[in-house]
Amino acid sequence: MKTWAQRPAGNEVEAVVRHYFALVRAGKMPEAEKLVDHTSARHVLKALWSGSVGASTDEDPVHDEWEHDLSWLGELGLGSFAWGETGSHLYVEITYREQVIDVALGFWVKPVDAGWVVSGPSTLW
Repeated sequence: MKTWAQRPAGNEVEAVVRHYFALVRAGKMPEAEKLVDHTSARHVLKALWSGSVGASTDEDPVHDEWEHDLSWLGELGLGSFAWGETGSHLYVEITYREQVIDVALGFWVKPVDAGWVVSGPSTLW
């Protein structure tokens, strides 16, 4: 996990988020989880699937199909970045086939014993 001795600058946090998302898109969740103080990978993937592929089809998915075939991740992208008023929270729009979806990812900068880390993501609807 990336740790800073002092609170990181916004561009440093955004770089971590971009790297995290590149790993997710490549289906490399174990590596992505190690990059940030991570929440449940399964929860993140399910929310992204529901907001993208799941929202664009009328068919009911085969039980947990999103978890077994991760090829859909390659069609996701990053949209706009927005910082909260305190500068501790970052929200990132997610796109599917270049259209913004109803799910955003939230990250936050938090102090830990060794310094500062990026934590998340939370999924926002």
